[in-house]
Amino acid sequence: MLTRILERAPTIERRPSVVRRGYAVAMDSSGLRERKKAQTRQHIADTAARLFAERGFEQVTVIDVAREAAVAEQTVYNYFRTKEQLVTDRGEQIQTRLCELIRERAEDVSPAEAVRDCILDSVAGIRRVPTALWHGELGYLATISPAVHRLVLELVDRQAVALAKAIADTSSVSPEIARLQGIALAGVYQIIIDEAGARTQSGQGQQKIATDLSREIANVLDELDRWFSTAPPLPATSTLTETRGPY
Repeated sequence: MLTRILERAPTIERRPSVVRRGYAVAMDSSGLRERKKAQTRQHIADTAARLFAERGFEQVTVIDVAREAAVAEQTVYNYFRTKEQLVTDRGEQIQTRLCELIRERAEDVSPAEAVRDCILDSVAGIRRVPTALWHGELGYLATISPAVHRLVLELVDRQAVALAKAIADTSSVSPEIARLQGIALAGVYQIIIDEAGARTQSGQGQQKIATDLSREIANVLDELDRWFSTAPPLPATSTLTETRGPY
């Protein structure tokens, strides 16, 4: 869900000669092929979301998705290794982006502050998801499908590990604190998924969900920023016995 929202952020078409984020973009044949691949991937993912919304995750097969998307079944597998990846793939993409932001942050910026704008932009993007696809998103599917709920838990676990490694590689906190911080940031992602799904199931619209969640997630990230900014590294020689005393 989160990454689909990010991908739906408004974009501005530019001529091939302009510079994007410091890089000159040349629309050669290779660039056109990559753009075509991205469009095909998006089309397949949107088709799957619509079918999941209409029928439920368990009732849709990869063949169904291929038929509705007017592509070969193998084409679906070329972009998504499994049916499950049709709902988790973008979560894996956002994991990569959050890790990049943590690794690229300035020395005086906490991991929570580094990912703050990205996460809040994604929550605001709930408004941009087409209504026909909203019930096929990860959050709502996880509230009605035990299989998808399990996928969310596995995804969050992987994110926690990846975020913890990014934190450990770029800060002086102990591995244990880095692990806790990674779990906390992955927990923010899970809150967004869980709350978006539960509030959709209770009848709330996307506008209200986005507005309320934006405020709540901002508060959570502010609290994490305060914690991350003040948590001191543990001494390298500390042990559980030394910390607790000779019990």
